[in-house]
Amino acid sequence: MVAGGDKNTPAVVSLTAGGIAGGIEAFITYPFEFAKTRVQLRQKKGLPTPRNPFLVVSNIYKEEGLRALYKGCGALVFGSVGKDAVRFLFFDQIKEAFADPATGTLSPGNNLLAGMVTGVVASITAVTPTERIKTALIDDARTEKRFRSGIHATSVIWKEHGILGLYRGFAGTTLKQASATAFRLGTYNILKDYEKKKNISQNTAVNFANGSVAGIVTTLATQPFDVIKTRSQSSHGASTLEATKSVLLDYGVRGFWKGTTMRLGRTVLSGGILFTSYEAAVKIILPLYSGVKQVKNAELA
Repeated sequence: MVAGGDKNTPAVVSLTAGGIAGGIEAFITYPFEFAKTRVQLRQKKGLPTPRNPFLVVSNIYKEEGLRALYKGCGALVFGSVGKDAVRFLFFDQIKEAFADPATGTLSPGNNLLAGMVTGVVASITAVTPTERIKTALIDDARTEKRFRSGIHATSVIWKEHGILGLYRGFAGTTLKQASATAFRLGTYNILKDYEKKKNISQNTAVNFANGSVAGIVTTLATQPFDVIKTRSQSSHGASTLEATKSVLLDYGVRGFWKGTTMRLGRTVLSGGILFTSYEAAVKIILPLYSGVKQVKNAELA
């Protein structure tokens, strides 16, 4: 089964619904993303790292205000609209290449493989540059404060490093996106296929629960890639190898799971919000699309 409906969902509907869902999810859950990124960036040695995401969010709000919690949010929302539009569109298309010709269904392994390919496409087209800007803004806000906005940060990074500067951390981001998309979309579709076999109705509560479970699985399986990506995309940037070494030197192997509870706080919500929003958007957009198509066909007849 596809991520958001049946295999006949038109590409433009998947693209639009995925973009809307991505933007909604990114904006609502951004404070958790901000807290997670702050924790993963280099801290002063000897200072304890908080694990409670609500405590981190609360402290930042008290000390720096609400605007601080949404520093870099615009870049993430913009990237999420593109990322999730691409993810849902290409997953709907790519999964057909891995489907059983006789039944049209995907095995659990092929579900993951289709998601992995989709993640690579999303990383190249949307995720890496927008994640780079978001992370640079968050890091800069606690240190030099030289970036005035996402557009200004993009301009400065472009002038200093060229287009490669915007793709800093590409390897780590792509590994994260490939594995995260595989686990998130794969898990969601495995659960959805199982429920259909058991005649469990697909409603908002079930969609949210499936998305939340997919988010938990994704976080635990892909956290090391997320930590490396964050270190690579700090305000001055670092290569994937340099980022990996810095995590090991600072915290040892356990450092690769820095910010896990923060990310869990976000992904449990984001998984539920993302898939619920997508399913709802498809239900609204599909009839509108079908109506417009019928009118055009009538005019051409």
